[in-house]
Amino acid sequence: MATFNKFNQTVEDFADGVYTSSTDQFTVFLTTSSNTPVATNSVLADLTEIAYTNLSSRNLTTVTSSQTSGTFTQLYADLALSASGGDAATFRNVGIFNNTPTSPADPLTGWYDYGSDLTLLDGQTLTLDFTTSTFTIT
Repeated sequence: MATFNKFNQTVEDFADGVYTSSTDQFTVFLTTSSNTPVATNSVLADLTEIAYTNLSSRNLTTVTSSQTSGTFTQLYADLALSASGGDAATFRNVGIFNNTPTSPADPLTGWYDYGSDLTLLDGQTLTLDFTTSTFTIT
């Protein structure tokens, strides 16, 4: 499993009220190895997202969004990315952005670097397992 990396701006965006974690729509983005995100990226426009063609829905479902002893945690339901109608584009990084705010538009939350390129062939599925990977702010 790839390791979660948080964008630096995310913490400030939560503090500034850009996020409403219980109602905002969090969405997956994909990038190639030549466009790996870095912690200083802040909005989706900072990256070159690959075409999300021949893949199932990329919207995430928030399972829990809570704070315990000063640590905020957001947990998403697993997401199955399935290629259908043709092969999906090759990607290396799977990231999360908040698709709800308009100012700034599409703020970034974090990303997973899989360490090498992945291509989903028609009929294949990659399950993004969020049950053990959570987004936290301490």
